[in-house]
Amino acid sequence: MSFVARMYNLWKGFLSMFAGSMEEKHPEIAYENAINSMSEKYMALKSAVSRIIARREQLSTRIRKHETELAEIRLQVEVAVEQNEDEAAMVLLEKQTELEKALAEDSRELDETAKEAETAKDSLRSVQGEIEKLKRERDRVVATIKDAEARKQIDDQLAGISVDAEVKALQNVRDYADRVKGEVKLNSELRESSLEGKLAKIKQQTGNLEAKQKLAALKAARAGTATPAGETEGGGKTL
Repeated sequence: MSFVARMYNLWKGFLSMFAGSMEEKHPEIAYENAINSMSEKYMALKSAVSRIIARREQLSTRIRKHETELAEIRLQVEVAVEQNEDEAAMVLLEKQTELEKALAEDSRELDETAKEAETAKDSLRSVQGEIEKLKRERDRVVATIKDAEARKQIDDQLAGISVDAEVKALQNVRDYADRVKGEVKLNSELRESSLEGKLAKIKQQTGNLEAKQKLAALKAARAGTATPAGETEGGGKTL
């Protein structure tokens, strides 16, 4: 294989791969190409059918002409025979025979052409139906692909959404709050167990005791049970 042939095959393969990739990304292009190709075939077939129809019409016109001429010649033959114009009658009979043959051939060809025209029209209608079918399929498939692509895009986006970072950030906040609470609790426990903490607690308790004693004295004074100043127990006085 020559270098030029290898390069041609390589380039052809590249174009095929490129076209395949384009058709996958743009399926409407593949359908448009198929529809255009079918439309070209339809137009070529339509042109051929048109020629067949034209031939059928030509044969129909020629047959009508032959029938008119044949009817005239038959009348002329009768007149020639009545007038004993044998020579003219012979010529007219020959023309009659030729017209009858031409009429038979044209009639046979017209039958064949008419059948061919019907077959060609059926084919034409079939191709036209295939084109319409491709158009409907194009609309359906393209819509299906677009819908599937949209769903896939949504799925990809959902798959790409991760709450790990957000949850981790919240967990860090929770952990920090727990540590702060622990530090506060630790400081409180350390203060309670320290000497300063114990003294503060004793001071607080002493203050409470003094308040209780003052409260008891006030209640006793109000009740008149307070011991008078300078008296001792048993009713005696001090010297």
